[in-house]
Amino acid sequence: MKEQSHVWVYVLAVSAMAIWGVNVVMLKVLVEALPPATMTSFRIMLAGITIVVIVLLNKSFTSLVKAEWIYLLLGALFGVVIHHYFLAQGLTLINASNTVLILALVPLTTSILAVLLLGDKLTKWRLFGVALAFLGVLLIQGGSGSFSIHKGEIYIFIAMFAQALSFIYIKKATKTLSSKQVTGMMLVIGSLSLLFISLILEPSGMSEMTSAPLSIYIIFFVSSILATAGGQFALNYAIERIGAGQAAIFNNFVPFFGLISAAIFLGERVYWFQLISFFFIVAGVLFGTGFVERTWIKPVSLQGKSM
Repeated sequence: MKEQSHVWVYVLAVSAMAIWGVNVVMLKVLVEALPPATMTSFRIMLAGITIVVIVLLNKSFTSLVKAEWIYLLLGALFGVVIHHYFLAQGLTLINASNTVLILALVPLTTSILAVLLLGDKLTKWRLFGVALAFLGVLLIQGGSGSFSIHKGEIYIFIAMFAQALSFIYIKKATKTLSSKQVTGMMLVIGSLSLLFISLILEPSGMSEMTSAPLSIYIIFFVSSILATAGGQFALNYAIERIGAGQAAIFNNFVPFFGLISAAIFLGERVYWFQLISFFFIVAGVLFGTGFVERTWIKPVSLQGKSM
């Protein structure tokens, strides 16, 4: 019964990853048309305000104690300020496919951090799932999994590690707060910090924000409200329900959906080995979330012992 209650959480998490996969392509377009730091601050601010308004309308906003503020601010620092700043800067230097490859390291990083900081149990089957999913990520890139050391890739690696670390603090915050409130407050606080940074690094950023064609602003709003607000809320809710380590496994879907959206919107070709990699990713998610272990392996093991 408990596993059945988690199925729709898994569906929600996969949907969020699909949105984020498309969002990588949208962000690549946005950072080439608008000042990256300024655009990112306003994009995230709009997303945060959207969620906060929803929380206020539902009258589910609660006051925070000191410990909750600490977890929330750390989540905003790592998951919004550092992650989104370096993601935007990195995308100005490297292509989207390399970006999603590096971001796909989030599950591995989060699983290790969850074991170290949250006391999660990393079983051999969950570890096997992480390995399968990561193999799928490598196959998306043609099986080599290699990339040269480039400043843009270092930026994306920092963004990846910051996001993984933020999952730990989000899990701690959502023990006593709703995921909607945590998401909205994280995005608003983080965006204000990013706006301050952008004013220093991009003095002419405000004026440059008004010089793009209409299509860019449409992409901006879709990326902000649907991808950032909707996707972050869905993932935070999944972290709240199934844990940081297990929820992070779903990040392995991002490269697949990123490549599909690149093929649809940018005309890039999708190769057969990239499609095969999807099956490795699905298998990795099933093992890595503990789904296979709880529903098949343990029942068979217990049945064998009873016989």
